[in-house]
Amino acid sequence: MRTTGWLPARIAAVRPTTSHARVLTLDVAGWPGNDPGQHLDIRLTAEDGYQAERSYSIASSGPGERVELAVDTVPDGEVSPYLVQAAEVGDMLEVKGPLGAYFVWHETDTDPVQLIAGGSGIVPLLAMARAHDRSASTAPFRLLYSVRTPGDALYRDEILGLSQRSLDLTWAYTREAPEGWAEPVGRLTADRVAAATWPPSQRPLTFICGPTRFVEAAADAMVAAGHDPARVRTERFGG
Repeated sequence: MRTTGWLPARIAAVRPTTSHARVLTLDVAGWPGNDPGQHLDIRLTAEDGYQAERSYSIASSGPGERVELAVDTVPDGEVSPYLVQAAEVGDMLEVKGPLGAYFVWHETDTDPVQLIAGGSGIVPLLAMARAHDRSASTAPFRLLYSVRTPGDALYRDEILGLSQRSLDLTWAYTREAPEGWAEPVGRLTADRVAAATWPPSQRPLTFICGPTRFVEAAADAMVAAGHDPARVRTERFGG
């Protein structure tokens, strides 16, 4: 189910998750709930009437009128700088959704799941990992999370906690790794993707989210390794 129009949303809580990203909790009267992996549209209206709209993945899922987002700053952006740097508890904005039915995980799915995230592309995949962790699903989950540096990982502590219970986790660093890190530092190669993900014989359902070039490279690597393209689902942002 989705709403057909814009709903008023009140910012109920804000907290940093990196030096350039923030987690926002919204109270949205009339929100119908959402599936893990869906997104919404946000609309901001300036005092002079100018409006700006952007789409954001939802980190939360399930019933209820509370929605969690994680927003990373886009330099020169119209919406993200306000949400990350200026928005305060009590501020109002508008949302529409939930949107998207393809990039969604359901706990009735029993196949292995492969999550591949680049930067803030972790947000909808975290919603899936959270839903899996609190469900009775026995489907095995793996996450390959690529970030520039350890400090750029959104939800780092929570992801580490999930890795102790229900998530097989592999980190990849493209610019700087933790001290003593033994793996290569740099962009993911097809060989590194293949080594960190389920083999084609397991027929995983794969979800990839991140910047466009990252998503295209990761999806190409999965298909080149022998995965069925129909089981590789992508969500991308940026140019």
